Amino acid sequence: MRGIGGADRPAEQTTTFGFPCDTFRILHVSTGNVCRSPITERLTRHFVSERLGVLGGGLIVESAGTWGHEGARMEENAETVLSEFGADAAGFTGRELLDEHVIMADLVLTATRDHRAQVISMGHSAGLRTFTLKEFTRLVRAIDPATLPPLEDGVVLRARALVRAAAALRGWLLAPTAEADEVYDPYGAPLPFFRSIGDEIRDALDPVVTALTGVPARM
Repeated sequence: MRGIGGADRPAEQTTTFGFPCDTFRILHVSTGNVCRSPITERLTRHFVSERLGVLGGGLIVESAGTWGHEGARMEENAETVLSEFGADAAGFTGRELLDEHVIMADLVLTATRDHRAQVISMGHSAGLRTFTLKEFTRLVRAIDPATLPPLEDGVVLRARALVRAAAALRGWLLAPTAEADEVYDPYGAPLPFFRSIGDEIRDALDPVVTALTGVPARM
């Protein structure tokens, strides 16, 4: 099995359903899986590596698209944005969202509310673990880090507790506007718009990765 950095990992323990129990799988979802979700996937990997100094720890970060361009490369402007953040775009290929991706995900973060609705409509008890990225950020900001398991207990245990806490808060912390939970599609847009979307994604991911790892961003 390969972790978020692509490094070989030892064989994983499995549950009775055959799914790994010592990993936490984050799935980022957008439409074509060539712009927003690839940026979010690779920035998540990059920020976790910055916080922990290594990739892995049981975290697996992937992406897919509701109308995914299967096998397509990332949009050139998306690659540029990632490189400007110091993140690695190499080796990416687009995927269409499948049932198996949702079944195996411990946390699904979508670009928009429509994407979230599409994931939930697939079933697989996805409702409690599917959020828009900005929705999840808003909920995470309201969670006291002291209530989460310490990183010494493992990032997987901490991540699972974070998702449960966010799901419990969902009905209490509503978005100020419908648009507040959206990351708009930059497909076909010029590089400056891609950069603005990259900044939105970075700002949304920062508190999430800090909560997952217990380590704030480097100044």
